[in-house]
Amino acid sequence: MFYYISGTLVHKTEQFAVIDAGGVGYKIYSTAPSLNALGEIGSQEKMYTYLRVGEDFMDIYGFASLEELNIFEMLLGVSGVGGKGALSILSTVSPSKFALAIISGDVGTIKAAQGVGPKLAQRIILELKDKFKNIDLSDIGGDALASGADIVSGDESEAVEALMVLGYSPQEAKKALSGADSGLSVEDRIKYALKNLMR
Repeated sequence: MFYYISGTLVHKTEQFAVIDAGGVGYKIYSTAPSLNALGEIGSQEKMYTYLRVGEDFMDIYGFASLEELNIFEMLLGVSGVGGKGALSILSTVSPSKFALAIISGDVGTIKAAQGVGPKLAQRIILELKDKFKNIDLSDIGGDALASGADIVSGDESEAVEALMVLGYSPQEAKKALSGADSGLSVEDRIKYALKNLMR
């Protein structure tokens, strides 16, 4: 319903922020990183939002970046993960680390979030990995060769796949990664790409 909410920050706690937009105060639940990214009370802020409606609730969730929103929506699609659980995971793990954990099957990173046990962490990895099982990363390498670019390295291929988990197309991911230092770790490559994509 709402793509984003922009207005004056009038209140902030550890769980939510209130943004006054057009005379209406929207209570927006969020993650620790997104709440920390907000300025002081009275500042103009913008959060990308998700409206979750149930039988006895109607909650708005908001995020500082589209990457975080994309991961949140994906987590809600996993059986056993609700709004609070998704926020807990994203408060503990950055989007880039989360994507990397899904790709590499790193249960420990996911279960580090409060309220997430090993079984739920395994289910999250299994269900989200399954969404991307038909992605053929060799196609990206073929495109790169056709355009005269270097062959995609293992680390770059993993970074591209992680960016695709965050909702970017292979072409967007490849372009955002171009120019990255070859000595960077996979996570640092993802961070480099995200900075380019957010410009």
